[in-house]
Amino acid sequence: MNAIAFADVSRRYGDVLAVDGLDLTVEAGRTVALLGPNGAGKSTSINMLLGLLRPTRGRIEVFGHSPDEAVARGEVGAMLQSGELIPELTVRELVAFVRRLYPSPLGLDEVLEMADLTGLAGRRAAKLSGGQTQRVRFALAIAGAPRLLVLDEPTAAMDVESRLRFWEAMRSYAEGGRTVLFATHYLQEADENSDRVIVVAGGRVVADGTAAEIKAGAGGHTVRFTLGGQAAAGLEALPGVSAVEISAGTATLRTADPDATVAALYRGTTLEVRDLRIDGADLEDAFLSLVQESR
Repeated sequence: MNAIAFADVSRRYGDVLAVDGLDLTVEAGRTVALLGPNGAGKSTSINMLLGLLRPTRGRIEVFGHSPDEAVARGEVGAMLQSGELIPELTVRELVAFVRRLYPSPLGLDEVLEMADLTGLAGRRAAKLSGGQTQRVRFALAIAGAPRLLVLDEPTAAMDVESRLRFWEAMRSYAEGGRTVLFATHYLQEADENSDRVIVVAGGRVVADGTAAEIKAGAGGHTVRFTLGGQAAAGLEALPGVSAVEISAGTATLRTADPDATVAALYRGTTLEVRDLRIDGADLEDAFLSLVQESR
């Protein structure tokens, strides 16, 4: 059975079409990253998936049920960008309260450990930092052991170390066949922590596959080398080059023909080229290309 199914789903806000005939399915047990620029329809789609918004047209199913039914059955947990914690309660009290709302929750200590909150269990919500608050929201999302976990920008306000620990916890939770859908602006997170990537733009799916498949479909390469204080004039005219970026003394050339670009770089310029590196398109390159094509 599919964990998620959208069939011809649209959502309007007055004259604005936020989601436009969205069709997608997510098999149970997958970890899926949902990517898209601001205004692409990600948050609207997530809110409809959770039953917080009704589609203007189309049908949504979660494990074969309506979103409302799936939520009522305790099959869905969510970590959203908005929503305040009860400031007077401790972390332990918050998690214990939410656990009681589900028929078969995880153990209290297990939730606290998985969310890296054991040492903060006695702290009141009002005294938490932004990153700590995010970890509590994650704990509340997994407390009921939901079959589907939905995360909307889960690592916002977290520092690098907290992000690494968060994704370890998410991967641990996903083990055993649970389904995870997360939206993020950190493309490296999508690349490293999902087995499928869905890119939406203009309220529609513009790419769907593994991160490797999407990167391969974008085509193109980057040629990077140390430029130092040398002049960069003329690099944009090299064969195959579509864009030139200069940052901190490093030149990055985006090219459709890296062989021709490198040959011309050595033979057709007087630059001293050092630390040359050629890479395939990364997920950021693919994402930007897909979004631009959809406009």
